[in-house]
Order: sequence, then C-alpha cells, then structure tokens
Amino acid sequence: MKYAWIDAHRDGYSISRLCRVLGVSRSGYCQWRNRPPSPRAQANAALDAEVAAIHQTSRRSYGRPRIVAQLRAQGKRIGGERVRRSLQRQGLRPVYKRPYRVTTDSDHRLPVAPNLLERRFDGWSANQAWVSDITFIATGEGWLYLAAILDLASRRIVGWSMSERINADLVCQALRSACWQRKPPPGLILHSDQGSQYASWAYRKLAASWGLTVSMSRRANAWDNAPMESFFKTLKVECIYQTHYKTRAQARLDIVDWIEGYYNRQRIHSSTGYRTPVQAEETLMAA
Repeated sequence: MKYAWIDAHRDGYSISRLCRVLGVSRSGYCQWRNRPPSPRAQANAALDAEVAAIHQTSRRSYGRPRIVAQLRAQGKRIGGERVRRSLQRQGLRPVYKRPYRVTTDSDHRLPVAPNLLERRFDGWSANQAWVSDITFIATGEGWLYLAAILDLASRRIVGWSMSERINADLVCQALRSACWQRKPPPGLILHSDQGSQYASWAYRKLAASWGLTVSMSRRANAWDNAPMESFFKTLKVECIYQTHYKTRAQARLDIVDWIEGYYNRQRIHSSTGYRTPVQAEETLMAA
C-alpha cells in the first residue's frame, strides 16, 4: 500500500523524499514498480473494466445487484462482494435519486371505478392487466405531459402519449396507442388513479369499445398503482433529471428513445427475474 501511495504522488514530490517519509527503501519501491501485476490484480483490472462498461451502458443507473445479474447472464461466476469492491475502487455509484413528487387531480364528481387490481402486481399473463398514469416534464418552453401504460406481466411500456395539455385526450391517445399495438382481449383490467382524465366520459367510452374493464386506485393512495409510480420514478431519475430540455420536441425525442430503445429492450428488472421487459414477454409467450 505504501508503494502504491508513492506511485500515485510521484509527480508532485521526489521519489527519494516520499520513500524517506514513509520509511521504505527506494530500491524496494523500484522493484515493486517493475514487478508484473499479480494474477489477482490482473483479474481485478479485468473485472473493473467489465463493471465500468455495464455501469456506463446502463446510463449510470445500475448498482451492485443489477451488475451482478448482468455478469452472471454473460456466464461469469461472480459474487456480489467482488462487484461491490470494484464499484468502490472506481468510485462508481448509481445516479442520484431525487425525491419523486406524485400529483393527481381527483377533485371531481365524475364516476369512479372500483379497485379491481387490489395491489395484485405479479402473476399475470401478457395483456391481462395494464396500469397507467400521467407525469410531467419541465422544458424551456413549459411543461410537457406524458401518459404511459405498462403491462404488469412483463413491465413493458405498451403505449404512451405526450402533450403540452393535461386532459382526457392525452390519456385517450396513450390508450389508443396501446390497443392498436397489442390488440388486447376483452376483459383486460385497465388500472389508473382517480384523476379526472381517467374518469372522463371519453376515456371510459374508449376503454369500453375495446372491451376493457376499468379499475381505479383508492383516493390519494399511490401504493395502489405502485408499478406505474416506480416506472415514472425510474424515468425521472435515469433520464429526465440528467438533461435540461430546451424544447418540448427535444424532450419528446429523448423520452421515446429511452422508453423504446433502452427501457423496454435493455434495462433489466428484478421483478421479472433480471430480464428486460421484451425478454420477459418472450419468455411468457413461449411458456
């Protein structure tokens, strides 16, 4: 450790002075510096490179558990403690998680559907239960609103819509997008909060035209729609908070690229056995 410290500071001080201060010989330092790296050091260097590459590919969002899962998926036998030390050596951490604020306009007199989901977030087949919600993105031109729909079976985002207005048309466009792409069977549970957009006549009529069964969370209870809240938190932390959007168009392009190019196809999820949503869906379809 003393020799390594000397090597790290040799540009600022003479080697003789550093060796004298630390009480080691200059010849011993020179022998250490010319000695080839040990097999362990070489293995650590190789692991550090792999860990850094996965961390960077994940847009700095992966911590130890997901990096371990990714390495094991590549056929490498690796323990969590070695990955933790590698992250520590390199000073790598997941992106900072800011507090996530939830907003819902449930102060209305429109009809409210019962909670049919009842927090049953796991064990579904594809196109059996979807959850949906709205979030907002700050840009230099003002707010941009995003409505998204997630399939609980695979955690895949199956439909979305963005607009500068937060109204019923926003959520209807997201639902049309999901239905046109997925052709859901009648009876699918379509869950949301009690927001006025989801309780609107236009949204309920559109859901009924596809034979979907509307379900809503209890008032002011974000846990009833936890997977959707989790998705938006991930989107904000890993994508939106990393960029300052000058225009709504810039935000749209970045968010669509993140959802379809990264989240659905590359980002692994603990809830699906550390598979990507697309991989999880393919596994379910093949079963």
